[in-house]
Amino acid sequence: MSHRHANNEYDHEPIRGLPEEPPAGEEILCQVEPDWWSMARRTFHTVQVGAYFALLIAAHQVYHYSQGGGVAEGLTSLGWQLALAAAGLGILCGLGVLYARTTVYTLTNRRVVLRFGVALPMMINLPLDRIAAADLRPFGDGTGDIALRLAKGEWISYWALWPHARPWHLSPVIPSLRSVPDAEAVAKRLVAAVQARSDDVALAPALKPDRATGGDRLAPAGAMA
Repeated sequence: MSHRHANNEYDHEPIRGLPEEPPAGEEILCQVEPDWWSMARRTFHTVQVGAYFALLIAAHQVYHYSQGGGVAEGLTSLGWQLALAAAGLGILCGLGVLYARTTVYTLTNRRVVLRFGVALPMMINLPLDRIAAADLRPFGDGTGDIALRLAKGEWISYWALWPHARPWHLSPVIPSLRSVPDAEAVAKRLVAAVQARSDDVALAPALKPDRATGGDRLAPAGAMA
C-alpha cells in the first residue's frame, strides 16, 4: 500500500514509512499497513465491547418490562442506549482507522522499520541480524500478527511501542506487526530476507509450527529440532 495522506505530519517523508531514502545497497522488499477493521477488532476489541453493550441493553430491557414498564418508556431508553453503544463503537472503529492509516511496516533486505503514531510520530528500526525469532499468528480473515523476538540485550519500551507490541508480554517486550494483510506472504518474505542476510545458511531462520501461539514461528533451524 503506497497511498499518501495529505496535510499531515508524514508528508515530508521521501518514501512513505521511511524518514529518508534508503542507503546504497538497501532495497525495499515490501511495505504494508495494518487492516483497520482487523485492528479495530483485535487491538480495540470492538466485537467484545459490542457484545457487552448488547448484554447490558438486553438486561435493562428485560428488567424494565418485568417491572411493568411501559412500551414508550422502554423504546425511549432503548433508543438512547443504542445511540450510546453506537458512539462508543464508533470511537473504537475510528481509533482502528487512525492507527492503521498512520502505521507503515517496511521490510528491506537489512531491517524492519515500524513507523507509527497518531499524536506523536515514532520510528523504530529493527536490523534483521538482531531478530532472533518471530511468531506468526494468522487470523481467519487473512490478516495476522507477526511478533518479532529480539536478540538478548535489545530493549524497547512497551508503552512507547504500543499497540505494535505483542499483547501481555512486558518482559521482554516483543515488537509486532499487527493486523497485517496477507500475513503469511509477508512472513515468508521476512523469512527469505533473514535467510539472505545470514552468513550461514545452516543457521538461517525458517517458518515452522509454533504450538505456543497456534501459528508459526520463524526461528533458528537448529533450535527447532
